[in-house]
Amino acid sequence: VLDDGRLTDGQGRTVDFKNTVVIMTSNLGSDIIQDKHQENQYEEMKSMVMNVVGQHFRPEFINRVDDIVVFHPLGKEQIKSIAKIQLASLRARLADKGYKLELSAAAMDKLADAGFDPVFGARPLKRAIQTQVENPLAQQLLSGAILPESTIRIDVDGDSLIVY
Repeated sequence: VLDDGRLTDGQGRTVDFKNTVVIMTSNLGSDIIQDKHQENQYEEMKSMVMNVVGQHFRPEFINRVDDIVVFHPLGKEQIKSIAKIQLASLRARLADKGYKLELSAAAMDKLADAGFDPVFGARPLKRAIQTQVENPLAQQLLSGAILPESTIRIDVDGDSLIVY
């Protein structure tokens, strides 16, 4: 891909990649990003992250990359926005079955807290939604505890989310 602009799959088929933008992500330097994420420390942070990148990747690879962007870490509001996007899919699936889903602000905060890791960002969010919302919801739907055509509410009770 990087040399000739072609990609060959497992069956030997070749695909033209000359007019393609390839985006790669990495958690290299995430600890540095957490420590130096203030706006006035951005250049220092980027320099330190690039040093870590240089230690992990060969110069031949780095020289084939047009640009490297170092992002600021995600905050709680961004995590909540990502959670809303991921929950929209669940809402749509439930709407197809005649249910409506509502989450309290406290439930959304709890989910954002559970689904965020300073090093891995929003990656744990999908798992948090599955274990704290989808699985308990599925159990209640299968047991018949939630009536058809009803509104399903999710709120916080102590340290956990409750479905009712």
